[in-house]
Amino acid sequence: MKLKKIIATLLGAAMLTTCFAGCGGDKQAAKGSAGSGDDENKIVIYCPHPLSFINPLVEEFEKESGVKVEVVAAGTGELLKRVESEKANPLADIFWGGSLSTMKPKADLFEQYKSVNEDHIQQAFKNEEGSITRFTDIPSVIMVNTDLIGDIKVEGYEDLLNPALKGKIAMADPSKSSSSYEHLINMLYAMGKGNPDNGWDYIKKFCANLDGKLLSGSSAVYKGVADGEYAVGCTFEEGGAKYVADGAHVKLVYMKEGVISKPDGIYIIKNAKHMENAKKFIDFITSKNAQTLITQKLHRRSVRDDVPAPVGLLEKSQINTITDNEEVVNKNKKSWLDKFKDIFTSVQ
Repeated sequence: MKLKKIIATLLGAAMLTTCFAGCGGDKQAAKGSAGSGDDENKIVIYCPHPLSFINPLVEEFEKESGVKVEVVAAGTGELLKRVESEKANPLADIFWGGSLSTMKPKADLFEQYKSVNEDHIQQAFKNEEGSITRFTDIPSVIMVNTDLIGDIKVEGYEDLLNPALKGKIAMADPSKSSSSYEHLINMLYAMGKGNPDNGWDYIKKFCANLDGKLLSGSSAVYKGVADGEYAVGCTFEEGGAKYVADGAHVKLVYMKEGVISKPDGIYIIKNAKHMENAKKFIDFITSKNAQTLITQKLHRRSVRDDVPAPVGLLEKSQINTITDNEEVVNKNKKSWLDKFKDIFTSVQ
């Protein structure tokens, strides 16, 4: 692995000693400290993505630009808290990842910048806000272990209420995992038939079928299904697509009740110390070269209008796509997370 520095983040700790990649995930040895050497030709990136996603893109950027990259890999929520606590003295330059539902309410933490590739970004994914660059399009999906599922039908959310699946469903805590929070939103709108207030009866039944099991992060979901710990899991497309491409005994189900497909973003942290290099990284990640690498090697959908969907994934036209109301979602995030927690706790 050529990634120069994998840096840990432990909130409140003076020394950084352990790195967690993904929204809950893989451990790596730490090297260095975030924000050191401000005059160096480098950038520091906070990122909740798995190392398997981060590394190929970082290596390509380093090769193209000559800029050294330091990555602090941890969960979205943890890294956001870190950005907030460091506002007076930012220790990172880029926040790379996090669903828009999670990140938009925090838009004041990020700089205004539009990439040089904005003309080639699909209309639905334009950076109209000025501070939110979209870089991949991610549908929510149900991941199924084909060895464990047997003859149990799984075509959508309603099927996850099957008593035969009790305790066999992988779902992360939506307050810690942005992909699980997206599933909560998706459930409320799909099962509420467009009205999220009508989706909570489903959430109660779903939580009961979780049988007290709520995982710590996104990576625990798709790994748990792939490893046979769970029969099904609520995850994001790329989390399962790599396993499908590698021939694992899993499949992806696009919920028949409706799929919300949202981009995730990449952001320059306000008053970043390495501002010009941060802009270079935004331009790189939205370039045709990087976006092609993302689709062909990393199994995510591009936001560009000149890069086709990854091989083996359904075209968007074949998915029953639905939408949420962004204003409603942003307004209700805390209350919805609190309500989910109360329901999950009460049904155990």
